[in-house]
Amino acid sequence: MNKILKYSLITFVSIVLLAGTFSGGVLAGYFVSNGMRPFSTALPTTEFTLTPAPDESILPSNHPPITSGETGTPGDLQTTFAPFWEAWTIIHQYYVTQPLDDVKLMQGAIRGMMATLETGRNYYYNAEEAKSSNDVMNRPDYTGIGAWVSTDKEYLTVISPIKGSPAEAAGLIPNDQIIAIDGKDMTGVDPEQARQKVLGPEGTTVVLTIYRQGEDPFDVTITRARIEIKLVESKMLDNDIAYVQLTSFGETADQDLRAAIEEMLAQNPKGLILDLRNNGGGLLNQAIQVSSEFLPADQVVMYEVYGDGTRDTKKSVGGGIALDIPMVVLINEGSASASEIVAGALQDLGRAKLVGVTSFGKGSVQSLVPLSNEQGVVGVTVATWVTPKERQIQGIGLAPDFVVEITKEDFAAKRDPQLDKAIELLTNP
Repeated sequence: MNKILKYSLITFVSIVLLAGTFSGGVLAGYFVSNGMRPFSTALPTTEFTLTPAPDESILPSNHPPITSGETGTPGDLQTTFAPFWEAWTIIHQYYVTQPLDDVKLMQGAIRGMMATLETGRNYYYNAEEAKSSNDVMNRPDYTGIGAWVSTDKEYLTVISPIKGSPAEAAGLIPNDQIIAIDGKDMTGVDPEQARQKVLGPEGTTVVLTIYRQGEDPFDVTITRARIEIKLVESKMLDNDIAYVQLTSFGETADQDLRAAIEEMLAQNPKGLILDLRNNGGGLLNQAIQVSSEFLPADQVVMYEVYGDGTRDTKKSVGGGIALDIPMVVLINEGSASASEIVAGALQDLGRAKLVGVTSFGKGSVQSLVPLSNEQGVVGVTVATWVTPKERQIQGIGLAPDFVVEITKEDFAAKRDPQLDKAIELLTNP
């Protein structure tokens, strides 16, 4: 059997900052994301759970399989790898502190190699990190500061805080860069290693030095706490408008969303608002299922495009319960990956208008490949995804049909002009 894990992540590496031994949300499990996972100075958050999809192929049928490869240095690479083995020998012979930990040296070499890859999120997790990520992602709650972060930039970067979390209470916002942790400069430190330094038990504190564009660096002290995740919140608004907020594409997102919509449809709403703000992503299959609630069967939701030009088409599965009701989708800087798949499909297919600001822009697909001797996994970007109209999302994001910003003044006054615009569009079409 092909050694690759049947987990595809539409990279957003929206990684959750967890505590204790939990190493956070590496997107494994037929995932859409990377890191994630910026938000406006207004609303919610994100989280997802991990469910392996062992029966789902992550590559199109005509694409060559991915394996972890052979061990040893191939003959045609002997010259290329000669400097590596020379350096290996030098440090073993001359480094002042002996003996050396060969496993740590090997792991460091892999991390360095992955760091040289420029497209998408590419990384290495040792066995402990990979296991703890899986353990955490299968939990309905966790302990931490409660923020999605990106590890594919120079510094560990906030994508969005989780609603009601310590990170939100501390005022963290999208694109905040964590440039120091507990007074230690993170310049030149791998963002994944920086993320590990933020981990810690419930009730403990961590001091983060934040760089925010247009401001001088400042410190925030955050006390880690237990975070409970709720995927869907819904209510009926004035003017008979149904409102549903999806905070993450976890394994029950489609079920929770469907139940909420069914309950509101019984009240005969004249329109529906789907709020994907600060939703950093989650499972790819959930993005398809959620899109299918609003689209007829066999509609193209997205394409995965591989380096050799092959592509895999993802279509709606049918059986949706909200195919005709007028709807508007809210997006912002924290809407990433799976959120962008859903919003992009509904926009391209003319099913809904988008209101808000340009989304995060995460459109790369990752695969997790296990390494030999239980030495962990490497996450490799194998494809990018595009919308039904073949719009590229990676590094660009989705532009809303109606640009509406939320200012600091709006936030302080608890105003939501984005939501107001959505209501206006549905009440005065």
